[in-house]
Amino acid sequence: MHPHELRPLLTRLKLSGMWDTLDIRRHEAETDHLSYVEFLQRLCADEIDRRDQHAVARRVAAARFDQIQTLTTFDFHYNPQIPAATIRELATGGFLRRHESVILAGPVGVGKSHLAQALGQAMCRQGFAVAYRKAPSLLSELAGGHADGTFERRLRAYFLPDLLIVDDFGLRDFTVAQSEDLYELVCQRDRQKSWIVVSNRLPGDWYGLFPNPVLAEGLLDRLVNTSYHVVLEGRSYRPRRRPGVEPPVETPPALG
Repeated sequence: MHPHELRPLLTRLKLSGMWDTLDIRRHEAETDHLSYVEFLQRLCADEIDRRDQHAVARRVAAARFDQIQTLTTFDFHYNPQIPAATIRELATGGFLRRHESVILAGPVGVGKSHLAQALGQAMCRQGFAVAYRKAPSLLSELAGGHADGTFERRLRAYFLPDLLIVDDFGLRDFTVAQSEDLYELVCQRDRQKSWIVVSNRLPGDWYGLFPNPVLAEGLLDRLVNTSYHVVLEGRSYRPRRRPGVEPPVETPPALG
């Protein structure tokens, strides 16, 4: 059989990863004197790698990140007080496997959103389902459910991801309706799924954002007291991005 006759068979079996590397593996088999089993094993590994990459791409797309960010592109040297070791430990995914959560708090521009999305994408690569939303957008989606009768369905949809990242939390006071929706969501996910909450305010300042102090206590007790608190401090990166500003030459960041 000519190798090209294999292509429709592999396509029908959804094994195109094998076809993409067939010539390379044939050459290896000839030069390295591979057995039939070793040759097949390498082809199977190629197919598994292709499927894994596609699965990661699907999870990243489903998360709806604002930007594709990684820890390798974050400059920990710019703000040495940022706890790099803690961030890299979180990137191993242990907190997610234990159904724990993370609060990233600090001033504008220090890289909170970058780190949150980098952690989220690391979790996608580890096989977890992730959703990323800005708090106003999330609350707007839930509020729309009250208007069209789909609130329970929308709430369930936010229960499904292993990790829910909520950015820009606490930019302004919550309304009564927003507080109740957020309370329902927090209760649904409590001790079963994980959060990363990103805020310019420290968690102790969140209580005053809610009109009902009793509801605030119940909501934040479930969220704040089951989370790692990572406070990020330092200079803002944003002035470096102004047009005409030459970025300084820096030592490349350590891999994370």
